[in-house]
Amino acid sequence: MKKVIALLSIAGLLTFSNFNGLKAQDQVQATEATEQTTDTTAAVADSNAAVADTNATVETTEEEAVVAPLTFHQVLKQKYIEGGALWMTPILLCLLLGLALVIERVLYLNLATTNVEKLLASIEENVKKGDYNAAKEVCRNTRGPVASIFYQGLDRIDEGLENVEKAITSYGGVQMGRLESNLSWIALFIAIAPMFGFLGTVIGMVQAFDDIERAGDISPTVVAGGMKLALITTVFGLICGLILQICYNYLISKIEGLVNTMEDSSITFMDILIKNRK
Repeated sequence: MKKVIALLSIAGLLTFSNFNGLKAQDQVQATEATEQTTDTTAAVADSNAAVADTNATVETTEEEAVVAPLTFHQVLKQKYIEGGALWMTPILLCLLLGLALVIERVLYLNLATTNVEKLLASIEENVKKGDYNAAKEVCRNTRGPVASIFYQGLDRIDEGLENVEKAITSYGGVQMGRLESNLSWIALFIAIAPMFGFLGTVIGMVQAFDDIERAGDISPTVVAGGMKLALITTVFGLICGLILQICYNYLISKIEGLVNTMEDSSITFMDILIKNRK
């Protein structure tokens, strides 16, 4: 009987020991699983944070790209495209052709400027000597309309002072015509550049009303395209006209100064001939 009780006691101890071992093993496994879950959660959180940082960086970059201001050349190019090549190209051609003529006139008028005082002094010196051929040679070697007028007068000195005066007057008119050459074309471009702009305005308004008719609505999104075309072409046409008008007025003032110089010097030239007439 004692042996049976001892065996049962030993069996109970072994069973209890195995139970405690399994329970401890289960606790260890549960702890390891909890730690793995925690590590996985932390990794996922870190990954989400990295993605969020990346998205924030991309959004910041996009915002900076949108906010970055456009250069003047880029703005002009953008507005040219928005205005439509059909209407903006004629305005641009008017501006380019007008500026080309302005540059040609400026160069010509600068070359036509003469040191009149020096020229008259040389002519008077030779006329006092009676050497009209030398005076004509001085005029021939001097550029400008004033020297050309004096040459025509000296070339008719043998026909009398009255014919000299007529030659100076006639050839002075010829030189004035040469000075004013191409100004009519510049004035034409000044007139038609804004007209092209206003024509684009009218076409844009017609387009806007057509869009309203098709859509059956007068919302801003419907009429924005036509109104933009109308306004941009007008602005560019007016800017072109203003630029050419300023250049045109400069040329007119330059020509008026040369004409006044021609008239004053012609009077002085006739006085020299009358004073030294033999």
